[in-house]
This record gives sequence, structure tokens and C-alpha cells, in this order.
Amino acid sequence: MAEAIAFGSVPGPRINTVDLDRPWAWLSAGWRDLRRSPGIGLSYGAIYALIGFALTTVLWLSHVLYLSLPIAAMFTFVGPIAAVGLYQVSRNLAAGEPVSFADSLTAWKANPGQIALMGVAMLLFALAWMRIAFLLFMLFFGNAPMAPEALVMVDRILEPQNLDFLIIGTAIGAVLCAVAFAISVVSIPILLDHPEANVITAILTSLQVVKANFWVMALWAWLIAVFVVVGLATLYVGLIITLPLIGHASWHAYKDLVGWPGEAPGNFEI
Repeated sequence: MAEAIAFGSVPGPRINTVDLDRPWAWLSAGWRDLRRSPGIGLSYGAIYALIGFALTTVLWLSHVLYLSLPIAAMFTFVGPIAAVGLYQVSRNLAAGEPVSFADSLTAWKANPGQIALMGVAMLLFALAWMRIAFLLFMLFFGNAPMAPEALVMVDRILEPQNLDFLIIGTAIGAVLCAVAFAISVVSIPILLDHPEANVITAILTSLQVVKANFWVMALWAWLIAVFVVVGLATLYVGLIITLPLIGHASWHAYKDLVGWPGEAPGNFEI
């Protein structure tokens, strides 16, 4: 099923409703793209794994390792922007066009102003989360600073008297992630695929996609969270694979969920 939406007098994209099992097809297609162009995908994953490891090392040397937890969660907010080059690779592979790492790095030039605006929006989410996380740590642990040792820090956070901290922090983080996911799940691929589109059109389309496919997108968000957690739990090493996999799969999710005037319905292929 498909539902067309319009923004003023301009024909808008078509929102497709899909079955609950479609996220597995997106992952399968993403894995196929990663295998077809492993050098580019793994390079992206390695870059962000190194960034995460470097940030954690700096925090450890600065004796504020506890901030590594909220910083790790920031990958959820910056991920959609970080994957622009991976979207370009999947787009070129689907079109039978050559791919290169250099081309993926300049993918944002297809729609620089609007992609930059979307990047600013996601950065604001990340900064808001960091600010809230810092305030929560100060509120609950301000009079008794965290120990720099990782295991001691985890034991301290998991103490029964700190249950309120875990509940409040998790709830706030979940709300921010849900909103960020809803506005970005297909918006950045739209801006890349259709340079004539703007941020407002992209965000409204993304919200419509989530509304029309609520449980499918809930499953997709959960799968993304699982892959991110696996990547982070392996001291960022897992991100080398999980980040490009999610990036490629997200492009195929967009192509499955959104159509445009002049495009035939069901242009997604496994």
C-alpha cells in the first residue's frame, strides 16, 4: 500500500506501508552492499571506532571516564549524518555506477545546505543530551565524584540507591533518541537522493513514514539500538562492522518506504 502526500501545490513523496518483517530485508540488502564494497564500509566503521576510542581515552586520562556513557550514546544522534557517504555507495551500487571512497566523502555536495541544516539539527540533539547527562551526574553524584576506574564506576552507578538516576537518565535518553529517529530515519537519504528537497519536506516525510509504519519503525529502531550497543560494548571494535551495515541498510529502508512522482512503486530489491 502507498499513500501520497503533498506540500502545498508541489507533489510530494509517496509513503509506502510495509510488512513487519521488512527490516530484516533491509539488513540483508545492507550486508550485500557491505560485501560488495567492503573497503569503503569498513573504513567508515574503523574511522568512527577510532574516534570513539580516542574520546574514551581522553576522558580516562582526564579522570572523567563516567562521561563516556553519555558520549557513547551520541553515536545514535550523529549516526545518520555519519552515514551520508554510505548512502551514496548504496545508491551507486543500485544504479550500477562505480563507487569510491573519495566519492563517498563528497556525497554531501549533492545538497550541501540542506544536509548541513539536518546535521545541525542532529548536533543540537547530541548537545542537549550531553548537557542533560552532565546535569544528571552533578545532581546525583555531585558531592561524591566518580572513581576513574571503569569497573568501580559501573558498580557505583548500578548501586540500588541510584535506581532513580538510571530510570530518569534512560527515560530522557529514550525520548530524545525516539524524536531524533523519527525526524531523521529517511530525511537525510531524501536530501541526498533528491537535491530539490528541503529539510522541512524531508522531516515531514520522515514523520509520516514513522506514523504509517509505526511498529515496523519501532522494530527498526530497536535493531539499530542493538547494533549500536554491540558496537560500543566491544570497545568500539564492533562499530567497524555494525556502523556500515546500519548505514547501507538505512538507504534500502528509505527506498522501500518512500517513492516519488515518476518512480514505479516497489522499486526496492533484495
